[in-house]
Amino acid sequence: MHVISIDDDFAAWRAAALDAIARRLAPESIDWRTAQAEPGLFNESAAPQKVDQTPQIRVSRELATLLKDAAHFRDSRRWSFLYRVLWRWAQGERAVASAADEDGARLSKMAKAVRRAQHDMIAYVRFRQRDAALGAPEYVAWHEPDHDVLAWGAEHFAARMGKSTWLIATPDGAAMFDGEHLQIERRRALASEHDVDTPDAAEALWMTYYRSIFNPARLNEAALEQHMPVRFWKGLPEGALIPQLVSDARGGARRVAQAQRVGALGGKAVQVEAHDAQPERDAPTSLDTCRRCDLWRNATQAVHGAGSADARIMLLGEQPGDQEDLKGEPFVGPAGQLLDEAMQRAGVPREQVYLTNAVKHFKWEPRGKRRLHKTPAQQEVEACSYWLERELHEVGARVIVTLGATALAALFGRRATLSAHVGRVVPYRDKLVVATYHPSYALRQNDEAARERTVAAIVAALDQARELSAR
Repeated sequence: MHVISIDDDFAAWRAAALDAIARRLAPESIDWRTAQAEPGLFNESAAPQKVDQTPQIRVSRELATLLKDAAHFRDSRRWSFLYRVLWRWAQGERAVASAADEDGARLSKMAKAVRRAQHDMIAYVRFRQRDAALGAPEYVAWHEPDHDVLAWGAEHFAARMGKSTWLIATPDGAAMFDGEHLQIERRRALASEHDVDTPDAAEALWMTYYRSIFNPARLNEAALEQHMPVRFWKGLPEGALIPQLVSDARGGARRVAQAQRVGALGGKAVQVEAHDAQPERDAPTSLDTCRRCDLWRNATQAVHGAGSADARIMLLGEQPGDQEDLKGEPFVGPAGQLLDEAMQRAGVPREQVYLTNAVKHFKWEPRGKRRLHKTPAQQEVEACSYWLERELHEVGARVIVTLGATALAALFGRRATLSAHVGRVVPYRDKLVVATYHPSYALRQNDEAARERTVAAIVAALDQARELSAR
């Protein structure tokens, strides 16, 4: 038995296969191994040897394409099978390229499966934009292809994403692009290693759009799973919505379709004379009865701000979390505990600050039995600005510390980026704003050193706010 050890790619196999055919090694006499596998003690090594005359094997364009595509099929025996096909062709058996032949049919199925995986990679890779303060890469994605198409897909995206830096992580490796050079990393990986769960502000808009176009009356579950396989849902932002949308459809939403949602819309504005117009509705007098957006439907309760109206510092977060939603108080969960630690280090007692959030209801998505935080959409932040404005008027805080990008956008609009404001003091009306990271961002850091750097930045912002409020 001859052992041929090659790198696990088509070019290495092709060179070794041509050499083996030149040496007239029959397919059944070769044990193909990838470079990671070591030959047995009593096996004869078949390293490529020089021959007097290497035969010129001319194959049809169709067969060459089939061989090249099938080489990406995930099967430990694919190299020996591809050699058998090439061997038969070299012996004059042209039928091996036909789907009517047993080997030809298998080769066609392998190539077709790989092409499907290539299509799936283009269709189901979703890049998420990272905070610019974190540095490169700008975009990250997680994908689980059925076959070895990472390098092919990476070249596709490198040609279409300009100078942007990005990373695609898979269970068996990762592709990285620095704006000029593409690098493929061949090793098993986990999504957590590459930070592919980074929140993306654009996802909120996309999720709102996806939810609005979903029509339960036209749901065909079999077609849905055929065109969007369940195994890819975990990498798609909308994948978290689908189970609940399907469940609602089964529970009766098919019958009413989108009628309730359409009926709830405000309709088109029509110009009428002042005396014919209905009087303007009064604004909600209580946060607990607020219906300015739909977040109240799935929240336990509205979470009011907490603290003295005479506080000199206001800490403005994004929205209540799971524990805050249940208890009805801001910053009482894990992020609140870390914030307490940061305030203690900065010498800012909790009882001397006013704590609140830009959005007053908990926005979440189901994940098993858990309720996972979901970033509020800009329209939800704007809807809740009515209550934030009341707090800014009623609380005499001299300094506002914004915790995270959503809180910053609630004051300065969505064009304001956290990376451009961290470490700066920015005036806002008669107040001063100090921007820093949200404590939950520190909790998501896998590296202890990175987590400590984030906490230190929060402490520095609180310390700066304390000094400014004393002036």
